[in-house]
Amino acid sequence: MKPEQSFRISALAVAVVLVAWLTATVGGFVGEKVLPSPVVIARELWTLIEQGYAGTPLYQHLYASLLRTFVGFGCGAALAIPVGLAIGYNPYLYAVVSPFLAMLRPIPVIAYIPLVILWFGIGEFSKILLISLTSFLYISVNAAAGVKSVSIDLIRAAQSLGVSRRQMFLHVVLPESLPYIFAGLRIGAAVSWAVVVAAELVAAQRGLGYMIMDAATFFRIPSVYVGVVLIGSIGFFIDRSIGIAERRLVHWHGR
Repeated sequence: MKPEQSFRISALAVAVVLVAWLTATVGGFVGEKVLPSPVVIARELWTLIEQGYAGTPLYQHLYASLLRTFVGFGCGAALAIPVGLAIGYNPYLYAVVSPFLAMLRPIPVIAYIPLVILWFGIGEFSKILLISLTSFLYISVNAAAGVKSVSIDLIRAAQSLGVSRRQMFLHVVLPESLPYIFAGLRIGAAVSWAVVVAAELVAAQRGLGYMIMDAATFFRIPSVYVGVVLIGSIGFFIDRSIGIAERRLVHWHGR
């Protein structure tokens, strides 16, 4: 499918959902306290842009969440990629590390919050640590899977040419693992952005997660939906940005 055709289909799907949403809310099929109409949410967004939330401009809430996410995701990815490549390349190291990763991955991030507060307090480090840990667990397993997916025929062909272990890793294993690494980065970025809501439960006074939780406490439903829509929209653009980088850097994959 051509990109233009895919874009038209996606735009049509979004338009259909918006029309159905508008019809259901304006027609009275769904109460506004349950699901406000797109018009009400757009109006609330404009109010938040003009007046801010809880005495803080909306852009500062956005900036706080984005900064925590990118710092946490960056730290997690910087550690996860070499660890994942190492455990994928070394079967003994994989046997040692993989049980711990498999045990930690299913634990929801909210379960770590009491421990993180106990060990590190309620500062910014605790929030960033939660995001880093989550992204690390997903990116590392994808990087390891990328190494293990390298074709044995490709490895034997390189060995027949007399390449060293370093050359094997840099010119065969690493390039073949890149699609898996980018898949892990996309998952890790999405999860990191989602986890910011849980991370901002740790005594945050700014951020989209704080705004959503505070608005829900005081039953400001339109503000809750504005926060949810902003998180979804920004997450969409983060995912697409990584996808564009992947297509440019791994343009040969699948051809």
